[in-house]
Amino acid sequence: MELRQVRYFLVLSEECHFGRAAARLHVAQPALSQQIKQLEHELGTPLFNRTTRQVELTEAGRHLTGYARTLIAEEERARAHMTELATGLAGRVSVGFIGTATYDVLPRVARTARARLPRISLDLHGELLTPQLADGLLTGAYDLAVYRFGGTETEQVSITPLRTEPLVAVLPAHHPLAARPRISLKALADEPFVIHPSQPRSAMYDRVLAACDRAGFQPSSLVEVGETATLVVFVAAGHGVALVPQSVRSLRLDGVTYVPLIETESIDLVLARRMRHNSPATLQIASVIEQCVR
Repeated sequence: MELRQVRYFLVLSEECHFGRAAARLHVAQPALSQQIKQLEHELGTPLFNRTTRQVELTEAGRHLTGYARTLIAEEERARAHMTELATGLAGRVSVGFIGTATYDVLPRVARTARARLPRISLDLHGELLTPQLADGLLTGAYDLAVYRFGGTETEQVSITPLRTEPLVAVLPAHHPLAARPRISLKALADEPFVIHPSQPRSAMYDRVLAACDRAGFQPSSLVEVGETATLVVFVAAGHGVALVPQSVRSLRLDGVTYVPLIETESIDLVLARRMRHNSPATLQIASVIEQCVR
């Protein structure tokens, strides 16, 4: 049973007249009659009673109309869905976010994508480290990744710059320097630092130590913490001080103060995707992320 035959059957069942049905279908009347006969032969039962005066559905024909309408409706839905997939209006996209982008970028992306592209299902993963995100892109765990630039670039990944933001100091609220409008990084030379783990290609770990080196010191001790929120909590608890991108200030926790640095230390946020095999939906969400950040 072909969809064309089902469509012919439905039109004839509505018109109960071969001439009018053929006109609606833009086919010759003999061709319509042949298709209906072939359908009846395949199903093993007559679907219409035909006389010289009228055409009417048999009992089998009446039962078939419900199935036929369902088949045609499903075909139309399938065509519409395939069109949405081809144009990027539907699909599923997995996006991973570095910890600091979890607080300001992820919520904006979620709201914007839901409003503009409601047929795309988003799998959003936050509070991840750059090495996890870079590896996840290559393994297919993530279609897109928002992370810190530096040390993770390969020929298999395309990088789009999103923004450059300054690093700021995170101090316990009771720290003697917490009330200052800005401080020199060198003023923290004797402080223990709370820092992201020293995993291979860890962007923030290397960037923080490089900034300290430019200021003329290396931290006396390091407390390594995975998640950015936990890092700030450790600072609030008095385990040390930290350097974080300015966007972390949106994570408002009691017991800490964010203080700008006199030195110009910054870090880049980028959007990464595989060089090949990106679905149209992935490209649509990539565009949303770029617009939300910029």
